[in-house]
Amino acid sequence: MNRAATLAEIAQEAGVSAPTVSKVLNGRADVAPATRERVEELLRRHGYRRRRGNRRASPLLELVFHELESAWAVEVIRGVENAVREEGLSIVLSESAGHGPGQSWVDGVLARRPTGVVLVLSDLDRSLREQLARRDIPFVVMDPAGDPGQEVPAVGTTNWDGGLAATRHLLDLGHRRIGLIGGPARMMCSRARADGYRAALDMAGIPYDPELVREGDFHHESGRRLGLELLRLPQRPTAVFAGNDLQALGLYEAAREVGLRIPEDLSVVGFDDLPLARWVGPPLTTVRQPLTEMAETATRLVIDLARGERPGTLRVDLATSLVERSSTAPPRTADGAVGR
Repeated sequence: MNRAATLAEIAQEAGVSAPTVSKVLNGRADVAPATRERVEELLRRHGYRRRRGNRRASPLLELVFHELESAWAVEVIRGVENAVREEGLSIVLSESAGHGPGQSWVDGVLARRPTGVVLVLSDLDRSLREQLARRDIPFVVMDPAGDPGQEVPAVGTTNWDGGLAATRHLLDLGHRRIGLIGGPARMMCSRARADGYRAALDMAGIPYDPELVREGDFHHESGRRLGLELLRLPQRPTAVFAGNDLQALGLYEAAREVGLRIPEDLSVVGFDDLPLARWVGPPLTTVRQPLTEMAETATRLVIDLARGERPGTLRVDLATSLVERSSTAPPRTADGAVGR
C-alpha cells in the first residue's frame, strides 16, 4: 500500500469500519484508546493528509497557554484579538497547566476544526503535531519553551540581546556585582537571557560568579525568595537583573524586607515591560519584549498558513529594547557617595 491509501483501505488494515476512521480523524470521543492509537499509527505510516479543500474550518482560532498569568497573558490575548478581529474569527482559550497539551486537547481541537492554533510557551509532542498536520490544521508556537525545530512555525523575541542590554546598562552605571534571577533553565527564553547576561560580563572583563545567580520560575514569589537569598549574602549584589517583571517585583519586596532602597541601595532591571512596570514605585527599568506584536504576528502567520500561503520564513524574532526608568542608578561607595 502506498501513500495514496484511502480511508477505506486504512480501515481495512486497522480492522475497523470506515466511519471509525472518520471518527478518529474528527476527534470524536467515542473511540477506544487502543483503536485510536492503531488508526493514528496507520495514518502516520501511510502519510495521510486531509486535502485542504476537503476541510471545512470553523471560524475559530485556538489560543493555548502553558499557564495563565493575568498581566503577561492579557498582553498576548490583546494581540491575538487585534489580528482575529480583522478576520472575523473567535478565540478558544485553553491552558495546559504548565505542561504541553495532551491527547485530550488534540481530540477537542480535531472536533472543533479551528482555522488554526497558536501555542504560547508550549511544547507540542511530535505525534500531536502529526495529528494536526494530517487534518490540515496549521499551528504556530509563540515564544517556544524548547527548541521547536526548523520545520515548526514560531514567533519569538531577541532574548539574548535583551539579557545583554540589561546587564550592559548596569555595567555602564558602574555596577560590578550584578546578580541574576533567571527563569527555568528548561525554557529557551530564560536560557538566552542568562546567556546574554553572562556575555555582557565577559565582554566587560567581569568574572562570572555562580554565587550571584539563581534560577527562578518567572513568578513573583520566586523573585522575593531568591532575592532575599542574594540580598543576605555577605557580599550582596549592588544590582540584579531579574528574568521577568514579575520576579523583579518580588525582588522589590525582598529589598523592602531587608531595608534596602531602590535605586539608592540596589538597582533592578526586569524583562517584559508589562504595564505594571510603569506603575510601581519606583518605575521599573526593564527590557521590552513586544508581546502584543508577537501575538499579532503569530496569529497572522497561522491565518496565512490556513489560506495555503507559504511565508518566506517559518521563524520570526522581534526585537527587544531597553526601557530606562527609575529603578537603576550608579552604585554607592562605602562612604555613601555615588560611584561609577
